[in-house]
Amino acid sequence: MENIILASASPRRRELLQMLGLRFTVCPSDKEEALTAASPRELVEALARQKAEDIFSRQTGDAVVIGSDTVVSAEDGTIFGKPADAEDAARMLRQLSGRRHRVSTGAAVYVRRDGRERRESFVSESVVWMDELSPAEIEAYIASGEPMDKAGAYGIQGLGAKYISRIEGDYYTVVGLPVHELYKKLKEMQVISV
Repeated sequence: MENIILASASPRRRELLQMLGLRFTVCPSDKEEALTAASPRELVEALARQKAEDIFSRQTGDAVVIGSDTVVSAEDGTIFGKPADAEDAARMLRQLSGRRHRVSTGAAVYVRRDGRERRESFVSESVVWMDELSPAEIEAYIASGEPMDKAGAYGIQGLGAKYISRIEGDYYTVVGLPVHELYKKLKEMQVISV
């Protein structure tokens, strides 16, 4: 059995990886996320690779490391990561309210087997439409605590679902790990054999 490591502290990514039937350990990267990129796609791919590299470089033997990162971007190009505080969450939700936006999730898979290494990464994007939110709805949602650890200050898989009228693309990309694309990549890299 492969030594599979998820380089993320996200409970959502852990749940999604479990959907693939894999046994894995969680070892979050503590590397500072301080990259700039020209686009959300480039940013999430670079951050996913950075997380995977951080944990992969600490492994001495055979290992599979999966890194991932997600950002939300408004149509004007503004990129939203996780909110710093309640005020920041309110600002994000006001900017996303009544508009469509893009969710970009990057994933990186690094494999070392018998002394040989392979490093792959990809990006999945989905478009999301959010209803117009009243100030009272924004305040109540923030008071729930859900927005505080999520890119764009909302969770489509939780209480935030009631504000999302439509998505175009992969639902799991919006949650934070594109399950189908990751499954295909793990099969291609012979981490999963069926």
